[in-house]
Amino acid sequence: MSLAKHYGTGSNPPFMKATFLLGRILFGGFFLYNGINHFKNLKMMSQYAGAKKIPAPEAAIALSGTLLTIGGASILLGLKPKIGAAAIVAFLAGVSPSMHDFWNAADPQQRQSDMIHFMKNLALLGAALSLMGIEEPWPASVPVGQPESNSVPRLVAA
Repeated sequence: MSLAKHYGTGSNPPFMKATFLLGRILFGGFFLYNGINHFKNLKMMSQYAGAKKIPAPEAAIALSGTLLTIGGASILLGLKPKIGAAAIVAFLAGVSPSMHDFWNAADPQQRQSDMIHFMKNLALLGAALSLMGIEEPWPASVPVGQPESNSVPRLVAA
C-alpha cells in the first residue's frame, strides 16, 4: 500500500516527501562520493584490491567506481532509481565477501575491521533492496524519461 493510499490523500504528506528526499540525498550522496573517490584513488585502491587477491584489480576498482557513481547519482536524482539501486546491490554483493572476508583474517584487529565493514555493507544492501520496491517516479526527482502528468511537477516537494 502506498503512503498516499494509507493517508487517503492524492499525494504523500509533505514531511514524508522531505524525509524521503533527505534520505535519498544522504544515501545517494554517500555512494556518489565513494564512486568518485574510487577514480581519484584508483592506483592506491587497486594495490589494496591486489593484496586481497582480486583479479585485474585496476579494472575491478574502475568497475566498482562506475557502479557506485551510477547508483549514487541515480538515487540522488531519482533518475531511474531502480537501476541505480540495482547497481548499488551489484557493488555491495560483489565487494562485501571479497574485500571484507573477515572469516579469512588471521589478525584479530583485521578480522574485527573486516567484520564491521561487512556488516555495514549488509545493512546498506538491505536499504538498496528496499529502495527497489518503491514505485517510480519518486517525489522530487529529475523528470527525465518519466511519464507525462497533469499534476504539479515532480521537482516541487509540496
